[in-house]
Amino acid sequence: MNSYYSPANLERISDLMKRSPAAAEAYLQFERQVYEAPSLLSQKMKELIALTVAHVTGCPYCIDVHVKKFKALDGTMEEIMEALLVAASTRAGAILSHGLNALISHEEANGKLPKDDSKVDRDPQCFC
Repeated sequence: MNSYYSPANLERISDLMKRSPAAAEAYLQFERQVYEAPSLLSQKMKELIALTVAHVTGCPYCIDVHVKKFKALDGTMEEIMEALLVAASTRAGAILSHGLNALISHEEANGKLPKDDSKVDRDPQCFC
């Protein structure tokens, strides 16, 4: 079996999109609008955002594609590293602030409620 993330796999994206052509076309139209329509963000900035998000989502295909596009726009590895550090810091901060949910849940399990329990969701659901 070939690697799950072989660059050659991308050659088959059209095979996948044929399975739902209307939705695939809607996605491609959305992608063209985001990347190609005139906007406030430069193409270089869009690629830096894309490659950073690709690292957060862990998509090796997107990392490869967007790093190459960013470099072609004279993007530097130093800019990439700074963006990755911003993403890492933001992700770590989100984990820490979501820790409040763990604190509240732990307190509730011990029969301790926060002072203002009207703000506490009594039926938390995990969507991750």
